[in-house]
Amino acid sequence: MPSVLKQKMKDLFEQAGADGWVMEPQAKELLRDAGLAVPDFACADTADAAVAAADKIGYPVAAKVVSARIVHKSDVGGVAVNLADESALREAFGRFSAMDGFAAMLVEEMVAGVEMIIGAKIDHQFGPVVLLGIGGTGVEIYQDVAIRMAPLTDQDAASMMNTLVGRRLLDGYRGAAPVDRAALAKTLVVFSELTMAAADWIESIDLNPVMCTADACVIADARIMLA
Repeated sequence: MPSVLKQKMKDLFEQAGADGWVMEPQAKELLRDAGLAVPDFACADTADAAVAAADKIGYPVAAKVVSARIVHKSDVGGVAVNLADESALREAFGRFSAMDGFAAMLVEEMVAGVEMIIGAKIDHQFGPVVLLGIGGTGVEIYQDVAIRMAPLTDQDAASMMNTLVGRRLLDGYRGAAPVDRAALAKTLVVFSELTMAAADWIESIDLNPVMCTADACVIADARIMLA
């Protein structure tokens, strides 16, 4: 990993230390700088700025509350998707701005695909471990995951995919286009390298969902918890 990125990571984690976690906009900037795919996004602290961002990104957009006091945005209604126009975006901004610790609204392009989860945790015995699973809201119910120690190779990534019970979703289930497994493998390998570099500062990283299609795997949501 380039020394410039390592220094940026260190600075980011030190700045976020008081909160105990890295909020989504900063987490996505770090992931993007590491070479991982994230949606086109912008942060807006006023409704007019949110509208300007959406006009640039293109409707429909997703919007999320940015607050150091709200770790689980969905639990408090802090996520709005498929906002089709300015009116819907302004309404969402009004709701978000009343939430605890509101700092900004994240406005980003809508992405679709097979929902995967990629995560990492620093195990006290084994060190950094990486998880891959079928993502979305059902991840806690189905527990369809594969776990390997970091760093990962392309062979490790392929093995993780093939271990999943839901791997048929990757191969084009019911006429859908197959997922780009090479893009998913690259995401896993680069993510594992980032996890190794960040191991001294973090407790865990959750990317859920990661939207995978025939062309790419895009990280739709990200959260970094600090040690």
